[in-house]
Amino acid sequence: MTILINETTKVIVQGMSGRIGQFHAADMIRHGTNVVGGVTPGRGGETVLDRPIFDTVRDAVRDVGAEASLVFVPPAGAADAIMEAAEAGIRFAVCVTDGIPSQDMMRVKRFLRRFPADRKMRLIGPNCAGIISPGKGFMGIMPPHIYLPGRVGIVGRSGTLGYEAASQMKALGIGVSTSVGIGGDPINGSSFRDILELFQADPNTDAVMMIGEIGGPQEAEAAAYVRDHMTKPVVAYIAGLSAPKGRKMGHAGAIISAFGESAQEKVEILSAAGITVAPTPSAMGETMAQVLGVKVAA
Repeated sequence: MTILINETTKVIVQGMSGRIGQFHAADMIRHGTNVVGGVTPGRGGETVLDRPIFDTVRDAVRDVGAEASLVFVPPAGAADAIMEAAEAGIRFAVCVTDGIPSQDMMRVKRFLRRFPADRKMRLIGPNCAGIISPGKGFMGIMPPHIYLPGRVGIVGRSGTLGYEAASQMKALGIGVSTSVGIGGDPINGSSFRDILELFQADPNTDAVMMIGEIGGPQEAEAAAYVRDHMTKPVVAYIAGLSAPKGRKMGHAGAIISAFGESAQEKVEILSAAGITVAPTPSAMGETMAQVLGVKVAA
């Protein structure tokens, strides 16, 4: 069992006929993802990578049974693409696009709330690396070769730190069940808590690596969930210990504006909830190994 995606999930790529969409779709296909087609308005009837291109997501759902969509649409049209996927009956979408205006994402969030629970689409991103279940499939831009199949879940706002955690754990023989990049924007589709709930319910995930950063309340909300509901160990790392207050650092969401949003304050909140916090990014794998009781060579 994996969370959100497996080798049978029927995936489409919105924007697959573009250079970037085609590049990553080809990588997904090479690594076992069940890509069944793409969507580019005005290009319906064409083929890319031996997969059909449709004019609309609704056409893809009807003709090839699409269940999940990876959105590679430029910022100006990305919100409309996400809402089109939800309206067409897609159950799970990943949006990699960076630079979507916050007003557009507010519109997307309001739109998704209209659907009943049994029809509501789950959104990962935007501005994220995507999701991978090693050996099963992936939707996004991560390098699949660094992920060893295993039983540790990863969820993070930073894609590259997620890669680093997977790489460090692989070097120690620790594998990944599923890795999810929720994105660094202040308004995103899924929170830490949303993904932690899925890992808690997944019988093939034994522990979770959570990678946060400065700005926003999501890490504090996740800490409360871990304290009150999780029975599996959680290891965390928070980026931005040296970031000055009030200055934007990297991600759009990475700006300290209130109490509890600095890296040090988040470390204290997580530690108080019983979460083991790695002191540096280079110690993420080693900290997880200690929590799992895996011996690390000196």
